[in-house]
Formats: sequence, C-alpha cells, structure tokens
Amino acid sequence: MASAAAPTVLVLNGPNLNMLGTREPEIYGAHTLIDIEASVKDRAHDLGLFVDFRQSNSEGELVTWIQEARLTASAIIINAAGYTHTSVAILDALQAFKGPIVEVHLSNIFRRETFRHHSYISGVATGVICGLGAKGYLLALDAVADKVARS
Repeated sequence: MASAAAPTVLVLNGPNLNMLGTREPEIYGAHTLIDIEASVKDRAHDLGLFVDFRQSNSEGELVTWIQEARLTASAIIINAAGYTHTSVAILDALQAFKGPIVEVHLSNIFRRETFRHHSYISGVATGVICGLGAKGYLLALDAVADKVARS
C-alpha cells in the first residue's frame, strides 16, 4: 500500500482515450486526457492523495499495471474504454486488488449501443460513474479519498 502520508490512487485509461478532445467530442467532450489528468492531480493534491495517471491502448499493459497496483496503490479509478465490454483479463486482475475500485465512463454507456450496456468491471467495482464527462473522474477521486480515509 501507499504511504500513510500520501496514499496512491492509480488512474487507468484504456484504448483511444489518448484521442480525447478530437475523437467524437459530441460524445466524449472537448477535454483532452491531459486536461483531465491535470484536474485530477489538482484535486488529489487538495485531498492529500498522490495520483499515478496512465493510459494504454494495450490490454496486457493495463493488466500488468493493475497487478502491480496490489503493492503500490490504495485505490484504482479505471476507464477501461472499449475493454470494459470485452476484457475478462482486466476483470481477473481487478478481482485480485483489495482496495476500492471506481469505474468511470465519460459518456452514459446505457444511452449508447446495446453492447456497451454490459461491463465486466462493474461486478468488482466499488462504484460506477458514467455520463458526467470529465467531472466523473473528480467524483471518483472524491469517493476513493473517502474510502481510503476510512480504511
């Protein structure tokens, strides 16, 4: 686990999220992933947390980071993007993580294509936030800060 002085929250972002701001802004908004990272780190500082913010288009890399988090992080916030609906491997890795997990989606996945209504992650997540755009990350951070403070 992270040090008591500054618990670490791992924020993971899946495929295509590196294209935020230019990819379908009518669905995902105008914020870039760099914008979201900056706002998350600012809020984390105010909450006394350290954020390790990462993005990968590779399922295996995301799995490795989740496995490593078992020893380095107090909580995980994850927007697995398209892997949300397909990855048993990410589910299995998250099941081994003992801290709070918050699943985040910029769009409301339940107002989109039917295949997006199923999430492998939701079953192991402490909570799910969707449809609130970039603010969902901040709400997730507030939630894990509360959970970490109570553990």
